[in-house]
Amino acid sequence: MKWEIVHLGDYCSKIGSGATPRGGSTVYKNTGVSFIRSQNVYNLTFDYDGLVHITDDAASKLKNVIVEDKDVLLNITGDSVARVSIVPNEVLPARVNQHVSIIRTLPDVLDQRYLAYLLVSPYMQSYMLNLAIGKGASRNALTKGMIEDFPVPLPPILLQKKIVDILLNYDNLIDNNQKQIILLEESAMQLYKEWFVNLHFPGCETTKIIEGIPEGWEFGKLKNYIDVNSRSISNTYPYEEINYVDIGSVNHGRIERQSAYRLSDAPGRAKRLAKDGDVIWGMVRPNLKAYALILSPEENCVFSTGFAILSPKHVPYTFLYCSVTRESFVSYLVNCTNGSAYPAVKPLHFEEAEIIVPVETLLSQFNTITDPIFRKIKTIEKQNYYLKQARDKLIPKLINGEIEVYFYEQDTN
Repeated sequence: MKWEIVHLGDYCSKIGSGATPRGGSTVYKNTGVSFIRSQNVYNLTFDYDGLVHITDDAASKLKNVIVEDKDVLLNITGDSVARVSIVPNEVLPARVNQHVSIIRTLPDVLDQRYLAYLLVSPYMQSYMLNLAIGKGASRNALTKGMIEDFPVPLPPILLQKKIVDILLNYDNLIDNNQKQIILLEESAMQLYKEWFVNLHFPGCETTKIIEGIPEGWEFGKLKNYIDVNSRSISNTYPYEEINYVDIGSVNHGRIERQSAYRLSDAPGRAKRLAKDGDVIWGMVRPNLKAYALILSPEENCVFSTGFAILSPKHVPYTFLYCSVTRESFVSYLVNCTNGSAYPAVKPLHFEEAEIIVPVETLLSQFNTITDPIFRKIKTIEKQNYYLKQARDKLIPKLINGEIEVYFYEQDTN
């Protein structure tokens, strides 16, 4: 059954974005009113890492962008444009900055979760990205008028809720898998920290410390252990269809989204190639931690030139990945940034980073333990990828009535 297509703005009580308080990041606090930025908003996921807070006084100056329970959050600018999530109750009270729009539906006629699922569907993601490209002065952007005109199929509210219940089954499986991934990542990083930071490695009791490092370990530049951006698309590239990964789709070790393009239609940044064991690192705003480990990549996977792609040499990928995703390394990159509007680092900053490399026997032991962990993580991530694909294919079938959903009208008297 086909449902009426309505304009989103006619079924919302609020659509609007916020602003950055005067003083910018200097007014951010560890406690107070939550201040939601684009790096917190991922498709159907709210990322707490990097969530900052502002004082009550600063929040009072943003009273027009108070976030309420179940509000839909939509990123409206930059590489992360079109990412959608629902605000978790735990972050309230909250405000948003100018890169995030609040969408507050009229809940009696348009369910917020139904809208969120609609907005992350492949059709609406493509629709929003096509609208946003080139609309900003120097970056992708969605305007309030565009959002108000979004086409929304509008089944009865009870059917919307039933559709949400069906889709939640997929997301519950995805969430459980993600919890497993977090535990596995923590176990690998904890072993790295114990051996190579705290120096409680096998044989540490009998190993001498010479000039601050264990005997036999090396201190030098990262460039001695990596190649940076060594592979790019050439005239002989064999694939006409690519899966493109940009900075906005990568978050704390996870590739959240790939965009399918004909190579001839792909963004100009679609140039970089990566192989098994490479680490991709977003060079713009490194504090956003747009990094990920690449294992068994699809042959037609292409990455943005906004990434530095680090290929290990003389060290296992497991050691490299843990080394360049530690908080101390992130801080190093942040300190290397230049540019106020788009603070960024260059490949040179990765090459010039200082690193301590243990003896080969320890590297081999570490890799033997952690390689299965990272391979297991990638297996679970692939499961989540297919779950998301199945969910995303189901969304339009449910919304368009191609798959019939039964529900019972409730007596509202």
